[in-house]
Amino acid sequence: MLSWLQRDDLSFPPLDKALREPNGLLAAGGDLSAERLLAAYRHGCFPWYQEGQPLLWWSPDPRTVLYPNELHVSRSLRKRMRQESFTVTFDQAFADVIDGCAGPRSYTQETWITSHMKAAYLKLHEMDVAHSVEVWRDRQLVGGLYGLAIGRLFFGESMFSQASDASKVGFVTLVERLQAWGFKLVDCQMPTQHLASFGARAISRRAFAEALAEYLDQPSSARWGA
Repeated sequence: MLSWLQRDDLSFPPLDKALREPNGLLAAGGDLSAERLLAAYRHGCFPWYQEGQPLLWWSPDPRTVLYPNELHVSRSLRKRMRQESFTVTFDQAFADVIDGCAGPRSYTQETWITSHMKAAYLKLHEMDVAHSVEVWRDRQLVGGLYGLAIGRLFFGESMFSQASDASKVGFVTLVERLQAWGFKLVDCQMPTQHLASFGARAISRRAFAEALAEYLDQPSSARWGA
């Protein structure tokens, strides 16, 4: 049975109560307050819904993650990174990045990044929890991604690209920076061939929960705005 959250209660059901079909649906309802979002990520779930649907919270099993020390970069991409005139920055245009991620894709006009989601993550950015990666070419924003950094874990949310390989360049730059900062895991949520090409793999929900318990409260040396 699906659990419905109350606005005056920030707690979530145990992760093992998530449905098998659809995979990982844990709860519905609640709100997108900064306090609830932080509680959700610390608990091991995330919001994902479309306009017109109730607010849905997910904790899939297995979970797709990338360990920074397992990052794989193809020779062709590494060559492109050396030759292409991309510039990568952090936290310089968060609102523009989330707008880019919410934009229409070649395969659909729908987006799960609603106006309420944008406002919620902008608030987390103001709290120095949500961060963006920007990829520029000729001073134009051509790609990027955003997510949350809590402890030594980075929770990836979405990426976009308006130039060939722009989002890949941003992702690789981010993961290499996260490794230097002492991060232990990048949460990718759901599997894609794109992420698998970088070395992302599936782990059990239990293993993911163990990583949360171990690394959420460990400090990192991150300097996002530097």
